[in-house]
Amino acid sequence: MIKERLTKLRKGMDTKGVQAYIIPTSDFHDTEYVCDYFACRKYMSGFTGSAGTLVVLKDKAGLWTDGRYFIQAASQLKDTGITLMKMGQPETPTIEEYILSHLNENDKVGFDGRVINYNDFKKYRSVFSKKSIAIDNQLDLVSEIWEDRPALPATLTFPYDTKYAGKTIEEKLNEVRTEMKKLTASSFVITKIDEIAWLFNIRAHDIPHFPAALTYATIEQEQATLYINASRLDETSKKRFEQNHIQVKGYDRIYEEVSHLEAPILIDPSFVNCSLALKIQDRCLEANDPIVLLKAKKNPTEIENTKWAHIKDGVACTKFMYWLKTHVGKETITECSAQEYLQSLRASQENYLEDSFSTICAYKEHAAMMHYSATRQSDVELKPEGMLLVDSGGQYLEGTTDITRTFVLGPITKEEKTWFTLALRSHIRLAKANFLYGCRGLNLDILARGPLWDQAMDYQCGTGHGVGHLSNVHEAPNGFRWRIVPERNDSCVLEEGMIQSDEPGVYEEGKFGIRHENELVVQKGVQNFYGQFMHFEPLTFVPFDKEGIDPSLMTKDEIAYLNEYHQQVFEKISPYLNEEEKVWLKEVTLPL
Repeated sequence: MIKERLTKLRKGMDTKGVQAYIIPTSDFHDTEYVCDYFACRKYMSGFTGSAGTLVVLKDKAGLWTDGRYFIQAASQLKDTGITLMKMGQPETPTIEEYILSHLNENDKVGFDGRVINYNDFKKYRSVFSKKSIAIDNQLDLVSEIWEDRPALPATLTFPYDTKYAGKTIEEKLNEVRTEMKKLTASSFVITKIDEIAWLFNIRAHDIPHFPAALTYATIEQEQATLYINASRLDETSKKRFEQNHIQVKGYDRIYEEVSHLEAPILIDPSFVNCSLALKIQDRCLEANDPIVLLKAKKNPTEIENTKWAHIKDGVACTKFMYWLKTHVGKETITECSAQEYLQSLRASQENYLEDSFSTICAYKEHAAMMHYSATRQSDVELKPEGMLLVDSGGQYLEGTTDITRTFVLGPITKEEKTWFTLALRSHIRLAKANFLYGCRGLNLDILARGPLWDQAMDYQCGTGHGVGHLSNVHEAPNGFRWRIVPERNDSCVLEEGMIQSDEPGVYEEGKFGIRHENELVVQKGVQNFYGQFMHFEPLTFVPFDKEGIDPSLMTKDEIAYLNEYHQQVFEKISPYLNEEEKVWLKEVTLPL
């Protein structure tokens, strides 16, 4: 099937005189997780991971993805004629290097410019021009062969009340306009749907797990425009928009109207697609999108709400842990049925909307694939042995959650117990960090990797990511990573109110996977002669499985931290459990 699709695509390339065609994992808004309409890379390659870029040449093809997906991609690309390109590995060429090595002078590269951001376009243009390779950025060749392509989503919006958002539309518009003035911008083009959802206090269900609408927006000093089909808007939002001088125009009209905006027009070239940016390239002011930082620093209302969301989520996950530990081996439980049960527990919580991403429920060797997704074909039965990794989260009106626990279902090897403990040490060392303001995740990442690096072990991903508020579960610009990866945009100074995950792990192909994840919020600590000290406050409260821990491998302060954390878990979660669950929780949170 994949080979047939590639053959059809190559015929289209030949018709258009294109020798290389680029298909990223993206939509018109540079969204990380895309809806079915934009699943072009998945359709053309068969690879189902959330990140990857497919490059198709006349007689070969390559797919670039990161370390989270190496094992999965190798399996899914087998016999497709597509070569796996392992990003970050020394032997792997960049996309530009790959294309340059296979194309001749005066050849042509094509792609749909609406799904390629302006920075990437400029990079391609600069590199390819050295070999006189042309670019056609107006080719949507996949649509020509994808006969049953799903329709663009058009769900009804719903207003996000200020009792959850913490700030009104007017307050947010004023903040953005203040930042525009600092940059001397007269207009601002916004294409990121999470930012538009935040700015206009509006949500929708266009993308699974990501409650936002596919929209564009422009802001000027006296008015703003939201580009969305007006029939999709709820009545409350319509009234709020009128009160705040926000016009509503058809979704595609921004391509006609953007050139009429008053210059300088602020764009972030990392986000705005090149089809849009090229229309105003001579009038642009390129700068970092100011909403990124405004949105990431959660206000007090958002923080208080998300704390309650995490209590509810903690209740669901703790009940799941109790059920799992007391039922495995006594009834048939599989990866799929386990994740369905966990979802049902979340769904029973007040103000739950949906999961915040596709649950990773991975038993034994499946967990070595960091982003494994159980299907009916891969589903296996859980037995009273080995470990189960569950990475999951929920979208509640009060906030977004993301948690990973690795559960011990029965006897495990000494090797597994050692790595379980070292990964937990990694998590704790980062969670208990005390640091001066000005530090970035880059400065702190070694705290997590240290116990693993000491054993010449590592994991091929970041240690943590920012988290949105009833929004994208992966949010810029904060995170933990040992080196800067520009496209991830997760290396900013850690500011008070930022929320991010702490999730180190160990993954041994064909054997097991271990990950321990909590969400943390950045808080101010002591201020003295040396500056403002900062620390992390945990938001997630679910027990870590003590059956996987070898206390002899931990330091006294790490044990003390875990014991204090488990005491908080019992105090916060036990009031919402039945008596049997309370007795069990008391036992599993006793001090080491």
